[in-house]
Formats: sequence, C-alpha cells, structure tokens
Amino acid sequence: MNIKEAAQVLIEAEKTKQTIEPFTSSNDLTKDEAYQIQLDMIDYKKRNGAKVVGKKIGLTSKAMQDMLGVSIPDYGHLLDNMIYREETAISLDEFIQPKVEFEIGFVLKEKLQGPGVTIEDVVKATDYVVPAVEIIDSRIRDWKIKFEDTVADNGSSAGAIIGKDSKPLSEIALPEVKMSLYRNEAFIDSAYGSAVMGNPIEAVAWLANEVGTYDISLNPGEIILAGALSKALPIEGGDTFKAEFENLGTVSATFKK
Repeated sequence: MNIKEAAQVLIEAEKTKQTIEPFTSSNDLTKDEAYQIQLDMIDYKKRNGAKVVGKKIGLTSKAMQDMLGVSIPDYGHLLDNMIYREETAISLDEFIQPKVEFEIGFVLKEKLQGPGVTIEDVVKATDYVVPAVEIIDSRIRDWKIKFEDTVADNGSSAGAIIGKDSKPLSEIALPEVKMSLYRNEAFIDSAYGSAVMGNPIEAVAWLANEVGTYDISLNPGEIILAGALSKALPIEGGDTFKAEFENLGTVSATFKK
C-alpha cells in the first residue's frame, strides 16, 4: 500500500465528511503500515499548523475490544484543534459518525519514552490525572473497521474535553475509581478504572513503550487519554453527557445539531 496516498485519502475524507471503504477490505495492511499511515497524516497536519498536545490509547477495555473483536490496544495523536471546551456546545456538523467515550487522562510533567517504561516511571512522570471525554469518529464507512483500519485513522480519534477537576496520583487509587455515566441526566452506565488494563497506569506504560518503537515520546505538558472505561456511545443533537468519577471529579460534554 502507498502510505502517503492512504494518508491523503483519510485527510480528504475528514475534510469532505465523506467516508471511505475500509483499507482492509482490499489490502493486506500490516500493523506497521497502519501506524505509518497515521504518522504521515499527523505530519501533514503539523506542517499545516496543528500542534500535538497529547496521545490517546484505544481498545484498552474488554468492552471496547469486544466491540471490534480485537485483543490489543492501539493509539492515536491529539492535536490542539481537537480540544473542546467543556462549557461550549459542540456542533455535530464537525464530525461524520461520532461517539463518546469517558476516560481518565494523565497530564505529564516528565518525558516518557520506551522501551522499558514501568508503572513506577509513569507515576514519577505524571503531574496529575483528570476526568476526560474523548470524541471518536471514523472516516471508514459505517464503522466497519478492523484493527489496522482504526490505527491508520488516528485511532478513530476526533476530539477531547478535559475536565477541570484534578488529583495527584498519590491521592487516588485509579483501579478503584467508580465512574457513573449520565445522558441528559438519566443514568445509563457505570464502570471502574480497573476496566482499563487492570489499572490505567498500565495503559500509559504500554503506550510509552509502544510509541518508543517509532521513536516517539510522551512529553511534558501532554495529556494522555488512558482508554475508555465503558462502551462508546452514539451522539444525537441536543445530548448532554456527564461522567462522575468517584474521588476525581466530573466532566461533561454537550452537543448541538
């Protein structure tokens, strides 16, 4: 597969809001090729003024792995133009077929780069953790994606809302954090931090080691979304979602048509 051509196809799909067929439907796409497509797409966006402000880990919970029929996580990049304010209603016109996920985010104060990154390294490098919403979207038609498709498509990432509440890791046991999720004030789901690889800190260590193979680091000041605690939810215009994380705080996202 031509890496640059595939990246441009995804960029055009995002711009025009016109989905494409899965790459895996007509190509034998390897994991490494998929990541090279993602990196080429991110390089293009950086050349056109975007700035990397963090990374996202996907497919860390059994709920999300079951949705896609995979057993390993993936990752994508967060750019400055993908960050939304909690108090501002977000237009669905900016997306194609969006869903929301609710996560714990790590804000770093030190660089992390694999190989060999441990949980202890992540704890040392973390400034604080926050509740967060990730907006995922697929440029692939009808979400008919395999692992390599979502990897190429920047981990199906489209945006993030970072909650204002925060805690240092020393004050919170992440696996025990209970999340309660509401849509338009009606309770719809709950999950624990342990849903993310047993401990979200494990997910960040995994990410640092995985991106290290591409000579990429997790950098001071970046936000790292550790992965969804529960299944992704479709969005309708007028929806307000709120996630309450026990002993951490709340984060909300409102969408308009």
